[in-house]
Amino acid sequence: MKQLIGIVSALFVVINIGYSQNRVMIDQVVGKVGSEIILLSDIEEQYALMSAQQGVSDPNAKCYLLDQLLAQRLMLNQARLDSLVIADEEVESQLDARIERILSYMNNDVSQFEAYYGQSIAEVREEFRTDLKNQITVERMQGQIMNSVKITPSEVKDFFASIPVDSLPYFNSEVELGEIVYLPKVNEEEREKARLKLEDIRSRIVDDGESFEELASIFSDDPGSGRAGGDLGWATRNTFVPEFEATAYGLENGEIAELVETEFGFHLIQLLERRGNTIHARHILVKPEITSADYELAYNTLDSIRNEIEIDSLSFSAAVKRHSDDKQQSYNNDGNMVNPKSGNTFFEIGELDPDVYFAIDTLEVGEISSPIEFQLPTGEKAYRLVVVKSRTKPHKANLQQDYSKIQKAALESKKTVFINDWVNERIENTFIQVDDRYNTCPNLENWQKAEKNSYP
Repeated sequence: MKQLIGIVSALFVVINIGYSQNRVMIDQVVGKVGSEIILLSDIEEQYALMSAQQGVSDPNAKCYLLDQLLAQRLMLNQARLDSLVIADEEVESQLDARIERILSYMNNDVSQFEAYYGQSIAEVREEFRTDLKNQITVERMQGQIMNSVKITPSEVKDFFASIPVDSLPYFNSEVELGEIVYLPKVNEEEREKARLKLEDIRSRIVDDGESFEELASIFSDDPGSGRAGGDLGWATRNTFVPEFEATAYGLENGEIAELVETEFGFHLIQLLERRGNTIHARHILVKPEITSADYELAYNTLDSIRNEIEIDSLSFSAAVKRHSDDKQQSYNNDGNMVNPKSGNTFFEIGELDPDVYFAIDTLEVGEISSPIEFQLPTGEKAYRLVVVKSRTKPHKANLQQDYSKIQKAALESKKTVFINDWVNERIENTFIQVDDRYNTCPNLENWQKAEKNSYP
């Protein structure tokens, strides 16, 4: 339960930049940056969360939290001055994603969600909307500020040379891997069964007058919208796959379309309302079943592709373009797998999925594995071939083997200096006020100096 609380809290740790008039009345303002304020509760809430998640031993922890909040408010204030606009649709999309993730950790139990928060899903959305929009605004502003920061090869070398030899990190053994991801294909019999099932559901709604919402909650294979009676909420263009979107935008309010087939299965779509380029629709999804014979055929097909690569009748790169699933990140990266933790193509052995590790453990560079079964983020089963592109032994950091890592560290260091300089430059021309209780904070000198300059 403790782990669940940590995960759920992290999903809604927005920056607490937003505030309501009621909170201002019963709370205390401990900082001001331009027209933005910081409440005592903002600091206390983040301090409590930090304590619960990792413990706090530094007596100046609240000072550092206030420093971060002041910098965030400065960026938010600058965003207001620059008229930086965040679309409501983006905020709603991120709210939806966070709530869906929380529900997934709770086995999609809405009652557990409401018991945890003491509010309905709609009330939670309302409470976090402003905070989330402000968080996105700060992130966007920070991105714009640091967008111009680049790093040159000579700066990378200088950065590396500045690290004392006895402080150089020691890297574990790493591998670079390529993959071909192959998805089982639905056979025609199962495809037809799914189509007929949804045709029957459509008839029950259109001809017999049964409830779209009730049938969606019973039969839809889209668990997210199915819980809400098929409701997809408000969406703009390019939200859905092309076939779905073309049909939805061609409907009149209240109209139910004929069946539409997409990569996900068959959809029954009803347009509830349209406002310009924004639509509110609902759907029922029926996915054709993939049989054991389909999975066996997929495995054998991928094994045949492996044989073609091994006898050099097909290059790995060509096989990626011809056979790999184009929805995978590796497809547009010549098959190269990207480490989600680091953002580069290197994996420490301990970071590999166990099935991948055991499949490539004895392979030499250039060798390719047998088909490996794995699960996509959508929960669907797929297969992949994995090729070992490079392998390093444990070693102390050096420019020859670890240039990309050192380059990334050098760039982050330069960005930190740049953003600190930006903050110090802006606070000199911004109204700053910090509550006297933080006068002893050792890290707030620049803010306190700027506060003095804010008054005549």
